[in-house]
Amino acid sequence: MSTTQSERLRELLEPLVTSQGLDLEEIAVDSVGRKRVLRVVVDSDTGADLDAIADVSRALSAKLDESDAMGEGEYTLEVGTPGAERLLTQHRHYVRATGRLVRFQLAEGGELVARIIAVDDEGLDLEVPGVKGRKPTARRIAFPDVVRARVQVEFNRKDDKVEKDLKEEEEA
Repeated sequence: MSTTQSERLRELLEPLVTSQGLDLEEIAVDSVGRKRVLRVVVDSDTGADLDAIADVSRALSAKLDESDAMGEGEYTLEVGTPGAERLLTQHRHYVRATGRLVRFQLAEGGELVARIIAVDDEGLDLEVPGVKGRKPTARRIAFPDVVRARVQVEFNRKDDKVEKDLKEEEEA
């Protein structure tokens, strides 16, 4: 997709997404055989439920139908949210990932896997998990020191188990 088409689509669609209380995270046009697929990724601080996705999808579809932004050929519109292992590229992404485990590639070299505890304008307060029974340690990282950051999927998060156990005890 040319940069100009990407910019035109963003200018056309972003106000609609914003009016629905969501952020436009990504736009991509891919060719699948003879058809094209327009993928629009949206999110918000509280997440986007299925109703919000359906509403914004209808609004985007109507706007695209009345414009020539996608040209004359057939295309499919897909609207969704970022995946579980989303790449963190903007300040709001880090804020939304507070409490989550993240893999950082650092400017000084190397990687760090840590949980985001707090986010401010300058950087991140992290909790680095302890190794082999050791306690977690606190660490501060400035945004310029982060080359890349990606949320990690946790299937058996310790905090979730503790919260579930406490809730079950309260109900008993």
